Amino acid sequence: MSDTHKIRTTTMCFRVTPEEKLALEARFKVCGLPKGDYIRESLLHQRINIMAGKFHSDRLALELKKMRETLETAEQTEMAIETIEACNELLRQIMVIEKGDTIYDGTKNDKHG
Repeated sequence: MSDTHKIRTTTMCFRVTPEEKLALEARFKVCGLPKGDYIRESLLHQRINIMAGKFHSDRLALELKKMRETLETAEQTEMAIETIEACNELLRQIMVIEKGDTIYDGTKNDKHG
């Protein structure tokens, strides 16, 4: 998959243990992809499993509440648009999971497997 036409302007960061860092770096080398490509491919094309239980339900409910509150108090059009886009993407991802699709490429649902 070629993403050379996409302009990536947003950075995402996360912390790992030293052991996780070594394991991830080994995977980057083994697969031959640059780190960013490997992480994007791994995260965007993995099968999503919704975890049952109160903790996970509460986390999803909290995210939805935050989005609703942002929309209710948004004074700037840009902030409202970003929140609407986040809501839209969240709903798309839930639809992908509901349909049993394993890959979401940002434009359409593709059935694999």
